[in-house]
Amino acid sequence: MAAKDDLGRAGEDAVASYLTASGYAVLDRNWRCPQGEVDLVALDGDEIVVVEVKTRTSERFGHPLEAIDGRKRARLWRLAAVWCRQHPDAARGRRMRLDAVAIVGAEPSAFRIEHLRDLR
Repeated sequence: MAAKDDLGRAGEDAVASYLTASGYAVLDRNWRCPQGEVDLVALDGDEIVVVEVKTRTSERFGHPLEAIDGRKRARLWRLAAVWCRQHPDAARGRRMRLDAVAIVGAEPSAFRIEHLRDLR
């Protein structure tokens, strides 16, 4: 389990760096509330972006983004709303969107990053 946790953390680190290099401002990481956890919250221009990160060593058992089904998206939207209520100064007057980022690879130096914007 520790190896899986380490891989997930490395994936989230890679996505935070990727988003920052792409002009996003990372506002929060691993934000938790009683309803669950959000991997990353970022600002892209004037939009709040809730980012779900899925990291896998390979696609042997399917693509990482396949794990984000309708139920998971609905849960992420609910968590995004809670985040905005708890951070009114950051969220006020801004649109919100949900992005997903897949990381595939066993080592950070070999990660392949796929960014899917605006999940609906």
